[in-house]
Amino acid sequence: MPTRRRRRGFTLIELLIVIAIIVVLISAAAPKFSQYLMSARETAALSGIRTIHTAQTQYSSQFGRFATSLTELGPPTSGQAGPTSADLIQADLALGVKGGYKYVLEQTPTGYRITAVPVVYNRDGRRSFYSDQTMVLRENWGPEPASATSPEMK
Repeated sequence: MPTRRRRRGFTLIELLIVIAIIVVLISAAAPKFSQYLMSARETAALSGIRTIHTAQTQYSSQFGRFATSLTELGPPTSGQAGPTSADLIQADLALGVKGGYKYVLEQTPTGYRITAVPVVYNRDGRRSFYSDQTMVLRENWGPEPASATSPEMK
């Protein structure tokens, strides 16, 4: 009489059930993860603006004026740092796009202004930011860029 060998391991049905449970859990967690990622990008954008403010203060004390562009604050392509490239911020921030946000530094009659806008609204961020030489941070919840009339951040 032949004896049956007992097989060890999982059946195909058991494996499919486990995979289905994992897929359900991942699909429930994905929206929260996207929100956390967007929030992290917004926080990084605020940090980028603060970095630009610090660099502007250093630039002003070294060269007697505010920088008129991000490239003036960035690293030199070759040679030593100077007024055209002071090496005060990282190269990726000097290029104007970092962490899902586009940064623009503009000269104004009284100083400068900085805007940070999500590259893709509602994917990279839900808020845009504005600041100027007063260092007051302003935000706008929506696709329009923040401006000097936007509400202050609390």
